[in-house]
Amino acid sequence: MSIGDSPVSGIPMPESVTAPSTEAGPVAQMADDSAPLRAVHTPNFPALLRQLGTSFMATTYQAGKLVIVRDEGDHLNTHFRIFQSPMGMALSKDRLAIGTSIQIWDYVNVRAVAAKLKPPGRHDGCFLPRSCHVTGNIQIHEMAWGTNDELWVVNTRFSCLCTIDRSASFSPRWRPPFISALEPTDRCHLNGLAMVNGKPRYVTALGETDTAAGWRENKATGGVLFDIEKGEVITRGLSMPHSPRWYGGRLWLCESGTGTFGYVDHTTTGKYHPIAEAPGFTRGVDFAGNFAFIGLSQVRESAVFSGIPITQRLNENERTCGVTVVNLQSGQVVALLRFDTAVREIFAVTMLPGMRYPDLINDDGEEDLLKNSFTVPDASLADVTPAVRS
Repeated sequence: MSIGDSPVSGIPMPESVTAPSTEAGPVAQMADDSAPLRAVHTPNFPALLRQLGTSFMATTYQAGKLVIVRDEGDHLNTHFRIFQSPMGMALSKDRLAIGTSIQIWDYVNVRAVAAKLKPPGRHDGCFLPRSCHVTGNIQIHEMAWGTNDELWVVNTRFSCLCTIDRSASFSPRWRPPFISALEPTDRCHLNGLAMVNGKPRYVTALGETDTAAGWRENKATGGVLFDIEKGEVITRGLSMPHSPRWYGGRLWLCESGTGTFGYVDHTTTGKYHPIAEAPGFTRGVDFAGNFAFIGLSQVRESAVFSGIPITQRLNENERTCGVTVVNLQSGQVVALLRFDTAVREIFAVTMLPGMRYPDLINDDGEEDLLKNSFTVPDASLADVTPAVRS
């Protein structure tokens, strides 16, 4: 698909209720919305996940939900867990971190528990909580695991990157050189993080500013992409950039304010090259094979989002919330999941490679399962009786 084409031209959109009664009740209700939670998707979406051998998670802080999207034959199954304003996620093998309004949850995939979930034999993964670190309201945005299982967090409120310090709320590790002080005033709206070889390399911010909420004055064109290793801004003039990613030898980026996704010439010009235009505010990206899975938000009418290009390109009723899939070689939009009610904003998208039908358990789910599921170090398994092991 070329820029300017219809985002899902020629792709039929049959209805598919994505919260079956066996999982989340006949309809899912939002705490702040009386409308049932419903979604539609292109008919090829389940087969695409099946082909890639994956499922994915998406967070929606506005609705307070973690959404697990899974292939269920001729339709997608979307399974919801309640969190307090979930935003960034980070996956490293079987370890998953989820950032919420004041804390970071640490989950581990316990495959043996998956076999005990209903219906029998369907699940191939089950994330169970192992710890929670309270950060306070630092406005956690993107997160990523680095070398030595170190979790890096975009601390938007303090305009810095931080890691977790068990004796403190957080440990500041880096901030842009144009930020003069560590202060909880969201000076530049630092939001996105790209890792290269296990280390933070690129970040996005909505402004190159050093005053409280100073980024708001020029949000439509003031966005920047910063190279941490070089210590300099490599791209300016972006419209609300998010989600930088290093994948396949390229630096990818969402220019959210224009509703596009593309790559940056990081070695010479720093120019942003959009390859796909989407029917929503693009934010949250992960990859599977030759495809990018990109979160879309409707963009509510507010002081934050007024005046950006996408609000001029699309009327409010034309803006979509969901996840779109883009072919990285052609730029063609090949699949779309659209939330029609309740959910209006997506923040993060995380692929779950090798897991076609996983689940995640928290106190919103099967509490009895949490009470009676135990894991011990491998060295201790010899002391566990066979009856307990099963």
